[in-house]
Amino acid sequence: MHLHILGICGTFMGSLALLAKARGFKVTGSDANVYPPMSTLLESQGIDIAQGFEVQHLQPEPDLVIIGNAMSRGNPCVEYVLNKGLDYCSGPEWLARHVLKDKWVLAVAGTHGKTSTSSMLAWILEDAGMSPGFLIGGVPNNFGLSARLGDTPFFVVEADEYDTAFFDKRSKFVHYHPRTAILNNLEFDHADIFDDLAAIERQFHHLVRTIPESGQIIMPASDQNLTRVLRQGAWTPVVSFDVESKKHVDADSDVRSDLSKDNSDHENQAHWQAKLLSDDGSCFELWRQGERVATVDWSQTGIHSVMNGLAAIIAAQHVGVLPVSAAEALGRFQGVKRRMEVVGEAAGLTLYDDFAHHPTAIESTLKGLRARVGDAPILAVIEPRSNTMRLGAHSDKLAPATAAATEVIWYQPEGLDWNMEAVSAQTTVASQVHSSIDSIIESVKAYSGSGGHVLIMSNGGFGGIHAKLLKALQELEQN
Repeated sequence: MHLHILGICGTFMGSLALLAKARGFKVTGSDANVYPPMSTLLESQGIDIAQGFEVQHLQPEPDLVIIGNAMSRGNPCVEYVLNKGLDYCSGPEWLARHVLKDKWVLAVAGTHGKTSTSSMLAWILEDAGMSPGFLIGGVPNNFGLSARLGDTPFFVVEADEYDTAFFDKRSKFVHYHPRTAILNNLEFDHADIFDDLAAIERQFHHLVRTIPESGQIIMPASDQNLTRVLRQGAWTPVVSFDVESKKHVDADSDVRSDLSKDNSDHENQAHWQAKLLSDDGSCFELWRQGERVATVDWSQTGIHSVMNGLAAIIAAQHVGVLPVSAAEALGRFQGVKRRMEVVGEAAGLTLYDDFAHHPTAIESTLKGLRARVGDAPILAVIEPRSNTMRLGAHSDKLAPATAAATEVIWYQPEGLDWNMEAVSAQTTVASQVHSSIDSIIESVKAYSGSGGHVLIMSNGGFGGIHAKLLKALQELEQN
């Protein structure tokens, strides 16, 4: 059976292509934005990718067209599919029918940390010998693949709240029917499809409605938005977690009290807590109901990473992995491509690539790096590429999010409807705005020899700046 995927280089659709290929389907695809790591990953697996959306890419006609959520009416291939009456479906629908059916699904949802937490969880299960399947919106370095079928009933999926397709406006995650669900956090995002936070909360509650009574919901005790979601109704035991704070323990007690009115199981839920042994989060103790059960010593940094790791450990325990084993596995966790990934070192600078898409993600990542490198210079190079940031929905939060940096370079891309100069003026550290990649590279060169850290933050290809900058720094070093 021949499947053709429209929008195949998206993180979700690319991962779906890998699963379909593993299931024995002939898989091809097309996309307008073809760039690593997904493009090279797909090509390495023998999947043909066509550039653009020409109707000849659908000739000869495939048996099924899987349409990504970036596709809309007016797209030549979409119109061809509809006019010709070709069989089509969404990616989440195909995944639910052909992969997740009869699986123990462990889903990771939330505004931030989905990719990292999914990767941690998949690796913990792998390290425990459980050989899980997974679909992750990134490439975990422990696996080198963003998706695989696995050899057991367990399947880890990154559960995105973005809409499913132009013909299905529900969030993707309502298709997955998880038994174990991590709700990492909840903030306003995706301003291109959600009017307000309440609209996102409704979708999260749709997810909650699909989780069986025999399952488990894992959530941070201090997230009031998620607490509000569960107060709409919860039929599944809830396990809460947090990083050492008495007020969060109290808040969790309130959540348990509210949720237990109609379900006594909530009264006896476990409470988990991480206690930091290092300021940067690279080492922490794991406590469960007042008892220390394990210590995590790993390469990740930042409170957000600690929260992600803690959630993954709890989810792994739900399928039978002991916390001490999970903690040891995280010590061997190698991170995820484009999540604080070191691109290279040259001219006395360390260059990182980070998939920043929201002010909260920018702030937590910079704070984590600052805790690790102390007083060393940190230069943040930021592209407001996500749909939400391009719409300016978070423009007032961008400047405060960069306080941990030494200096910020804001990129003003072509087509941005608002001016980055206003954000730059509000930035509390040194700040500048550039409209070209070349001028950014020239500015970064001024930091050569400083022992500093250059953090490139974008959820896109950013004009190939990573390779261009590294090459420029290497040439500078040689001269």
